[in-house]
Amino acid sequence: MKKWFIGFILLIAVAVLAACGGNDNEESGDTTDQGTETKEIQFGATAGPYSDMITKAIKPGLEAKGYTVKVVEFSDYIQPNNALDNGDIDANLFQHTIYLENFAKQNNMDLTALISVPTAPMGIYSEKYTSLNEVEDGATIAIPNDPTNAARAFNTLQDEGLITISESADPLTVSEKDIVANKKNLEFQPIEAGQLPRAIESADLSAVPGNFALAASMDLLSALALENMLDPYRNIVAVKAENEDSQLAQDIQAVVESDEFEKIIDEEFAGFGKPTWMK
Repeated sequence: MKKWFIGFILLIAVAVLAACGGNDNEESGDTTDQGTETKEIQFGATAGPYSDMITKAIKPGLEAKGYTVKVVEFSDYIQPNNALDNGDIDANLFQHTIYLENFAKQNNMDLTALISVPTAPMGIYSEKYTSLNEVEDGATIAIPNDPTNAARAFNTLQDEGLITISESADPLTVSEKDIVANKKNLEFQPIEAGQLPRAIESADLSAVPGNFALAASMDLLSALALENMLDPYRNIVAVKAENEDSQLAQDIQAVVESDEFEKIIDEEFAGFGKPTWMK
């Protein structure tokens, strides 16, 4: 009888402790409204418009899904992928697909593009002309000296009717040698992309990539023409390939595909070109 009584007391004590433990969990604040554990993530970006895009258009949507989001800013185009590869951050937003694929291949990384986002396009700017119709014969135009951005400049000039590119040329690798007609006899001046905003003062025209234009406090909508950007040049959210199908990846895609995301883009990022899937 004594053994039975002691056993009964122990059983009651265990039940009371279990109940207390359950109450502690409910009051601890470690759960969201959906009953799932809070998830802390690090989202990397270069300082500027894409860091702002995460903060204004992506972070709120992820927080509504139960995540705690820290935006990590970088000052170069090397460290964001290094940090993603070694697990210091969970995703990044700063680069287009071509850059990601080349960087990953050269550095033996297994990174992948998750979804493309609206991107600041290259623009043709001028302090001399107010319209491309005014461009004179023999006008000078500063263009990027790297092959990827130079191709974007040539494609934009063709779209505006200033040059004609060979039909056999790959749009992603177009160079000056692919030009078959140059009706204004434009003189191309290749310079480092970061110097193109300043080149507006010395050249008749300057083809400035959107990120450098914004860094120089230029208004995208003041361009004489904006690039009809090919999707491989649009910036993407990148993750490690092993996490491509993770819950976080699915939630990031859902946020970027939401109506609220597009509304914020329209309100806060004027002039940004939208990827094909958004159109």
